[in-house]
Amino acid sequence: MKKGIHPNYYENAVIRCACGAEYRIGSTRPEIKVEVCAKCHPFFTGEMRFVDTEGKIEKFMKKYGYNYQTKKEGE
Repeated sequence: MKKGIHPNYYENAVIRCACGAEYRIGSTRPEIKVEVCAKCHPFFTGEMRFVDTEGKIEKFMKKYGYNYQTKKEGE
């Protein structure tokens, strides 16, 4: 293999979740931040919490003030 073309590998990289959980893994980045993990995800915990489900199109329309509501049939 050629030398100097591969990224550095961190044996003890840290994944930090918004809930405060930390995981140690091997990665090419020393620290990774995530919003949801196995400790706080509704599928794994059995709790129903609000997770941002708004799509990219709706966010764009809301951001720029477009009326994205659909017309009713027959109008």
